[in-house]
Amino acid sequence: MQTRWKVPPEKVEKAMDEVEKYIMTRQYKYVFCPETTDDEKKDLAVQKRIRALHWVTPQMLCVPVSEEIPEVSDMVVKAITDIIEMDSKRVPRDKLACITKCSKHIFNAIKITKNEPASADDFLPTLIYIVLKGNPPRLQSNIQYITRFCNPSRLMTGEDGYYFTNLCCAVAFIEKLDAQSLNLSQEDFDRFMTGQTSPKKQESDSFSPDVCLGVKQMCKSLDLLSQLNERQERIVSEAKKLEKDLIDWTDGITKEVEDIVEKYPLEIKPKSQALAAIDSENVENDKLPPPLQPQVYAG
Repeated sequence: MQTRWKVPPEKVEKAMDEVEKYIMTRQYKYVFCPETTDDEKKDLAVQKRIRALHWVTPQMLCVPVSEEIPEVSDMVVKAITDIIEMDSKRVPRDKLACITKCSKHIFNAIKITKNEPASADDFLPTLIYIVLKGNPPRLQSNIQYITRFCNPSRLMTGEDGYYFTNLCCAVAFIEKLDAQSLNLSQEDFDRFMTGQTSPKKQESDSFSPDVCLGVKQMCKSLDLLSQLNERQERIVSEAKKLEKDLIDWTDGITKEVEDIVEKYPLEIKPKSQALAAIDSENVENDKLPPPLQPQVYAG
């Protein structure tokens, strides 16, 4: 297309995207996670690894995101949804788009939390946290599928390629994560991995030994009530906003209807009297001349 018909590069790129979309949609079940590869085995290993690391907290990864802020919490949920949605797409470009949307939500969450633009050093730990929290299905298979069949120019240039490279780095970090990576002692790391204890349990045990069990339970209950109160206030605020939007929408529709009626008034005309049939008897209003009588002429 470029050498023979001198087609502009942007049109060639668009044509390649359409060809890729058609071919990969038709061949998806044959080329995604084929039996000739060990993609499925890697998927199970990564999923098992992520489940074993469920105890990792944002503080351990130095994640600059505060999920206590409602808007940030929404961004985190959207990022997790996008990275999970990647598995439902068939076209490599669409899978890349899910990674890009996830990454942009992460950048927005960091920006809101820090009140300043996010940096690359902030992005990667947060992406690792999102992957750990979301545990996307068939993660390795999706990465291999994109690597094998995506347009190479997308992976080597642009924001799609940048975000995809960071996702690969995040998965590699998770596979090799150890005590030193989280600034933990090997003993604590082993206890967390085996489930003997968890960081959250240690935080709850930070009370003084003299404090009775009832006081500890009361503090936990107060903390839970505080969180529930924040959620309730948020729901009430959203409900009021929804109510206002519905009222504004109703008023807008009413005004549009009134304007149309005013511009094109409806005139109801009286029902016109039906015309009598030609062969019906019309004695009262019959003003027609009498019928012609045949004339007889003598020959």
